[in-house]
Amino acid sequence: MKRRTFLKIGTGGLALPFLEGDGWASDDIPPFLFVCRQANGVTQADGAEPDRFWPKQTGTITQQSLAADSDRVLSELAPWAEHLLICKGLRYAFPSNINAHLASGNQCLTAAKVWEEYPDANSLAMGESIDNYVARHFPEHGGEPLTLYTGPRNGQLEEVLSYRGSKELRAGEDDPWHTYQRMLGFQPSALDHRVLERRSSMNDLVLDQIHALMNDTRFSSADRQLLELHFDSVRDFERLAVQLSEDEAQQMALHQGQGILDDNRMLFARMHMDLLALVFSCGYTRAATLQIGDGDDATEYTIDGERFPSFHWVSHRIYSDGEEGESIQGAVEMHHKIDRLFAQTFGYHLSRLQEYGILDRGVSVFCNDLGSGVSHSYYNVPFILAGSANGFFKTGQFIDFEGIYHNKILNTLISSTGVRNEEGGFIDNFGDPSLEPGVLETLLA
Repeated sequence: MKRRTFLKIGTGGLALPFLEGDGWASDDIPPFLFVCRQANGVTQADGAEPDRFWPKQTGTITQQSLAADSDRVLSELAPWAEHLLICKGLRYAFPSNINAHLASGNQCLTAAKVWEEYPDANSLAMGESIDNYVARHFPEHGGEPLTLYTGPRNGQLEEVLSYRGSKELRAGEDDPWHTYQRMLGFQPSALDHRVLERRSSMNDLVLDQIHALMNDTRFSSADRQLLELHFDSVRDFERLAVQLSEDEAQQMALHQGQGILDDNRMLFARMHMDLLALVFSCGYTRAATLQIGDGDDATEYTIDGERFPSFHWVSHRIYSDGEEGESIQGAVEMHHKIDRLFAQTFGYHLSRLQEYGILDRGVSVFCNDLGSGVSHSYYNVPFILAGSANGFFKTGQFIDFEGIYHNKILNTLISSTGVRNEEGGFIDNFGDPSLEPGVLETLLA
C-alpha cells in the first residue's frame, strides 16, 4: 500500500479507511462478510398465528413496497430496500437432539451435524463456520474473523455461532471498548488514563499526524471527507461509550462482560456495530459475527417503557422454558415488538456502513437460530442479506426458496467474498458432505 494503514499511537495504531490516494478502487478490495444473529424465531405464520414478519409479496422490493407492509417486521428495513435480498424458505438439514436452540445455533453458520456425544447441554457443531472459512483465506487480522457477543455467561446455552473447526467453538468478545483497545494495541492496564477519563480522545493522541494527512496533496477532496468522517466516528464511538452511568462507564473501561445486563443488550450491540463500521472501512478483517443474547436469549427487553418477561418465555407464549406454564397475555405482540427492535438494530448497522460509503462493498446478514419460537421450527429460517458485495448480488429482491437446505446460501455467501475453489469456481460444498452442493444462482447479479 502507498501509505501506512495505521497511525502510530505509542505501541499501537489508529486504523484508517481505504482512500483514493492509496491507488485502491473499491472493486480491488475483497468484500467483507458480517452476520448478526437473533434467537428464538420470529413472528411468522405458525399454527394459528398469522405472519407478521415477511413482506406480503415476493419479487422486486422497493422502499415504498416494504414501507407499505407496515404491519410486518421487515418494513423496518424499508430505507435500505434496494440493497436487500430477503430469503425465505430456507431450512436446517439436521434435527435437534436434546435442545433445539443449540442444534439450530450450532448449524446456523456451519451447515454441520451436531455432536451426538456431548457431555451436557452445551452441544457443539461438527464443522467450521463461514466466518472462519472466509477469514482464513485472507491475511487480515491474522486470518481470524472478529467474533462479537453480547449476552449472559452462565455456563450453559451461551455462544453457538462461530467455529474454527469441528467442535472448536470460538469465544466471542463481549466488550466493545476492550476490543477497540486491542485493535489499537493497548492493554487495559497500559491505556493512558487521560483516554479512560475522556479528557482526551484517541484522535488527540495523533493530532499532528491527522493534520499532516489532511494537508497531504496526494489525497482528493473525497479522501479528506472520508478522513473527517472516520475521525468523527472515532469521537462518536468514544462519546457513545460514556452515555451510561458513571459506574457503567467505569466497568466498560476496565472490565469485560458488560453486555450481560439486560438493559445494556441492544446498546452494546449498537456499540459493536459502531466498531464494525470502523473495522470494515479500514479492512481490519474480512469476516465478523455478532451474537445478540445467549443460546435461548432470556433477555428481559424493555420497549416503549414496558419491561417484557424473558424473551425465551415470550417465544414459548408461557411463563416457562419448557412446554407447560401459565400463558403470557399479549406474548405474540411482545415477540413482534422484539423482532422489530432487532430489525431496527440491524438497520442501525446498515446506516453506519452507509455513512462510511461501504454498504455495498460487502454483505451483511441478519439471521435467526429458528424459524418460529413456538414450534422451534427449522423451516423458514430468516436470512436477510444487505449489500451487493461489490456487485456480486442482485439486490432488491424477496425470494421464497420453498424448503431448500440452507447450506446453499452459506456457499453463496462464502463465494461473494471472492473465495474460490481450486478450479476457480464458486465454493459449493461447504457444510456436511451429505448435503447437495450448489449456490443460489437466483441471488447473483
